[in-house]
Amino acid sequence: MRLLFVMDANNYAPDAPIFERPSVRGVMIREGKIALVHSLLFDYYKFAGGGAEPGEDHVTTLCREVREEVGLVVKKDSIRPFGRVLRKEKRGEVVLVQQNYYYLCEAEEGRVECDFDDYEREEGFTLEWVDPKYAILTNRTKEHGKKSPYMIERESKVLEILIEEGYFD
Repeated sequence: MRLLFVMDANNYAPDAPIFERPSVRGVMIREGKIALVHSLLFDYYKFAGGGAEPGEDHVTTLCREVREEVGLVVKKDSIRPFGRVLRKEKRGEVVLVQQNYYYLCEAEEGRVECDFDDYEREEGFTLEWVDPKYAILTNRTKEHGKKSPYMIERESKVLEILIEEGYFD
């Protein structure tokens, strides 16, 4: 899968222990809007998705995470690679090294019940179909509390690439 860009905070010691966990994210576009998770508590937008469980392939992770976070059921035959982003930053005593794999996909009509983690429930995760430019503006101009600015900027850059490549009118 093509590398879209690298985000390296360079805020860690070269000999710091590394924690690696790949993540998979869904890129779902309908009628000029994109399906994003809106954190009501910290007012940022991100793609639905998350970390792969041990032994999970990307398709399984994508379908599970999208269903859990936004209640959409991904059509497996619609999944196609978009790109990946490598992210490195200090997290506590370790360096988080995360390959974020983005997949274009479609969802079935309707929704199922979400299955939030505690932090997702606390943040008020909500599915919103939004104009990507609005999501970028929100991510770059609002205060997001303790949330990682690298994660939020990663999502904004991916949205910009989607716009540049003509995925929106």
